[in-house]
Amino acid sequence: MTSVCDLVLADDFPELAADRRRIVSDFVVTRLGVLPGPMKLGVTVIASTIAVLRSVAGDSVVIRLSHRPLPLIGEYFRLLRSLSYAYIWETWPATTPTGGTAPNTAGEHS
Repeated sequence: MTSVCDLVLADDFPELAADRRRIVSDFVVTRLGVLPGPMKLGVTVIASTIAVLRSVAGDSVVIRLSHRPLPLIGEYFRLLRSLSYAYIWETWPATTPTGGTAPNTAGEHS
């Protein structure tokens, strides 16, 4: 799950530093790990399917899928994004929409 989350974040926030992407991906995986049993099972099945697809078809296919409103698969990417975006702007409020840092970063969490 971490690598797919990192891939989606790299596409959505091209200027977000790699270390920040890793921190966000680790946070998302931690949060997904505490989902209730049936939901966790469903997310794990979808994540495993996407990981296999990525290994067979490559990153570009996963990125294209992440932008499609497909049942269940689209919801998986929406879950990754909602957790990621909230963490990014809560932790680093001066983050720009492309993932860069706004000029005034005083008082920002590190």
